[in-house]
Amino acid sequence: MKKLLIFLMALVSLVVTTPTFAAKRSIMDLPPYERAVLIIKHHETMHDSRKHWPYLGYGHRKLPGEKYFRGYKMSEREADALLRKDLNKFIALFSDLNPSDALLMGVLSYNIGPGAVKKSTVYRKLKSGNRDIYKSYISHCRYKGKWHKGLHTRRCQEFTALFAR
Repeated sequence: MKKLLIFLMALVSLVVTTPTFAAKRSIMDLPPYERAVLIIKHHETMHDSRKHWPYLGYGHRKLPGEKYFRGYKMSEREADALLRKDLNKFIALFSDLNPSDALLMGVLSYNIGPGAVKKSTVYRKLKSGNRDIYKSYISHCRYKGKWHKGLHTRRCQEFTALFAR
């Protein structure tokens, strides 16, 4: 019961703190892809390339050959486009799943990396047709080996907003 209450409070806080809230009553009124983008933006926030190098924008890691440099001042529009480009790339890696499951795996990949997701129980279950993935999905909430409350909240939000039953 306590976990459910925490989860609902986190979901409400996500909805209320987004700019889209002014135009829509609920994050669930948005298409799933836009929900995913809002959740990532909410949890990643804008990275300052001076402090978080080689990360910039909404958690994008600079790749060889990209124009970015330490101290690069990225606009919100540029960061949004980069987030969507990265998310589309991750979703495409899971094209063997149905589109809604690929979106969920893409969002998880955005945070923990596609290699870890490809090896995960969640991916294996979805690939085999098993839809009972809640516990497996929520278990991806550790940072440096320790349970992390913020990551747990994020996984609950992602699962509720993006998993099609």
